[in-house]
Amino acid sequence: MFTPDSRSRLRDSLIASARSDDRISGAALTGSASVGREDQWSDIDLALAVAADRDQVLADWTDRMYRDHGAVHHLDLGVFRVFLLPDTLQVDIAFWPESEFGPTGPTFRTLFGNPNELPQVSPPAAEHLVGMAWLYALHARSSIARGRVWQAEYMISGVRDEVLALACLRHGVRAVQGRGMDDLPAEIVAPFADALVRSVDPAELRRAFGVVVELLIAEAGRVDVSLAARLSEPLRELVS
Repeated sequence: MFTPDSRSRLRDSLIASARSDDRISGAALTGSASVGREDQWSDIDLALAVAADRDQVLADWTDRMYRDHGAVHHLDLGVFRVFLLPDTLQVDIAFWPESEFGPTGPTFRTLFGNPNELPQVSPPAAEHLVGMAWLYALHARSSIARGRVWQAEYMISGVRDEVLALACLRHGVRAVQGRGMDDLPAEIVAPFADALVRSVDPAELRRAFGVVVELLIAEAGRVDVSLAARLSEPLRELVS
């Protein structure tokens, strides 16, 4: 397991490498470290402004991560290349063209270079989350009916997660990737415990499904009373 000290040493090394690479015109800390919320489990998040051939810079830095820092695997998530190190440290490095280098959210602290003023990433729209929730619900119903119990569990959990995201929006906490769920008031989160699927027994799936549908209807009503009224009957039909 990595330590905060080993993480800091690696981050300092990567920043020094960026400063010495004349193809990199800027760098910033992103993630928890950029806003003073780093803890012992935090990963490394860096954003680099690439002033040259991005593909070549990406290839060279990937080679460095394997050769010098022992990376065991990586994957790409948008402009980020995410590396896994043997000590379980995650290193996220964004390789942005110079024109796209800049803050799109609150977690960005410039280390060097001149960031651009960019549009801020908006949270998901509440109506979209409602739509995703009823879409998961439709598939939960058919999965249960077909005896596809693991798919049913996935779909029921999908409904629950979208409804929790709606609650996050309402309470002004982060509504993506579950990041704000633990910041919700306890009385808001408590009813969702009953929406957890405790086994893949069909009766249990139907029970959890019924709970989560009622939570969806209630939360949708806080977004749009008329929409919730239109959705309530077909949603309840799914679990009848």
